[in-house]
Parts: sequence; structure tokens; C-alpha cells
Amino acid sequence: MYQGRDELAVMQEDLRRALGRPGRRWAMLIDLRRCTACHACTAACVAEQKSPPGVMYRPVYEQEFGKFPKVKRRFTPRLCNQCDDPPCVAACPNKGEGKATWKDKDGVVMINYTQCIGCGRCVVACPYKARALDGGAFYTEGTPKLQDYEKAPSWEYGRKWPRAENELPVGTARKCHFCVHRLKVGMLPACVTTCPCRANFFGDPQDPQSLIHIWLRENRSRLQVLASVKGGGERKPSTSELRGMRAHELAQAIGYPGKEPVFAGQAPAKPRVFYILP
Repeated sequence: MYQGRDELAVMQEDLRRALGRPGRRWAMLIDLRRCTACHACTAACVAEQKSPPGVMYRPVYEQEFGKFPKVKRRFTPRLCNQCDDPPCVAACPNKGEGKATWKDKDGVVMINYTQCIGCGRCVVACPYKARALDGGAFYTEGTPKLQDYEKAPSWEYGRKWPRAENELPVGTARKCHFCVHRLKVGMLPACVTTCPCRANFFGDPQDPQSLIHIWLRENRSRLQVLASVKGGGERKPSTSELRGMRAHELAQAIGYPGKEPVFAGQAPAKPRVFYILP
């Protein structure tokens, strides 16, 4: 609660106010003191985007610190950080507004499935392993019947995408986009609305009235971002191997810490997702 009101109600007002003026720049703040690893955000995201196996926009990493009996646990949701200097865009051979990938005026890194060639360079370039190539798989593949709910279309980027063999976005890069299709019609991202702990704060931090601005200001000493960590890695996977590869598998292959997120005060990619650490 914030001043006796549900945070979602406050953020919904913030969203409407931001949509009514130019120059908005979306960002997200995640308060790890509130996250309980219920995975409601992950489930909501998968349901909203119809994510197939190997594509998960918002996993929650679980870490344990200390020695028994003094043990602590920390849960960290990881999504696309919508970087202001995105390495994924720089790595794309077909980058630019309206092309395969670009940074839009509202602060979101976008993907145009019709222009993506599925080379996987952006997937490898992302310092947070927040991108994946859609391999076209189904969870109920190999069972007596492919379930109808898996063939339901998604509405990412405000367009209908049928789920079928050789239909986009199969073969392309995919990632979190702050639910831009929801934002356009005045709805908060699915992960934000489904969190029972109200751990997510979303809006335009440039707006001094917004809850995200207030929370960032009041928790300045605890603010961190995910560090842009690079390592030697085991090997560089081929494009075919990238299809359906989970984030931690990719991280293991090319050097990022995988399920052990590393925090820093700032990062070269200039992420727009911030964290309050316990």
C-alpha cells in the first residue's frame, strides 16, 4: 500500500498521465525486499505472450547466502533491461527504426519479427541473456494431442501472431518489451499487475508525481542495476543451437553468470530496469 492506496491504482493513474504527454520514457523498478519467488510474474508473462519452450521473458533467479543457521535468500526477476545503449541493437545487421530491432522514443527496445533474420547475434550480444530465438516448439509436443491453448495467437507489438509451423515469430529473436501492446491501451505490464507482493514499480520516472519516481528517490542508497558481465565462456553456440536455448544455458555457454545475477551501481548498457536490494 502507498498512502492507504493499492500501488496498482496509483501506477494506473501514473500511466494514464504519462500517455497523455509527449517525451515519456518507461522504466521499471523491482523491490527485491518484497519479492517472494512466487513466480506469478513469470506465469503471467508466459500466458500473456504465449511463450513457447526455451523462451521466457521473465525468469526469477534464486540465490542463497550465508551459512546455517544464518542463511538468507534473495529472489531476482530478470527481464529485458530496455537499455539506453543496447548492445543487442548494435550487434544486429538489420538495425534501425522499423527494421529488425531499435530503441523507440518511449524507451523500449523493439523487435520487428517481419524483419528479423534469426541470426542470433543480438541473443549473444545481450549482457543479461534476455533474448532468445524461438525454435517453434510446443510444450505438449510428443503427447497424444497438441493442446489448443498452445496454438492460440499472441498479440505482441499490437499485432496478431498465429502459433503454427513456419509462422512468425518462429525463427526470430524474442524478448520482453514491457507489454507495449498493453501500454498502448492504458494497461500496465502483465507482470506488474499479477505480483501479489507489489514488488514492481512501473511508469515514467521523469514524472515527479509518479510512484516509480518517488520510490527511486526514497531508496536511492539501495538502488542497483544488473552489471554487464562478460566472461570467456565455454564456447559460442551456433544459430541452430540458440533456438529454444534457455537463458541460463546460453549464459553457461558464453560466460554470463547465469542464475547468479551480478549487481552494480551502473552498467555500460545503461539499463532502464532498477533494483532495490535487501
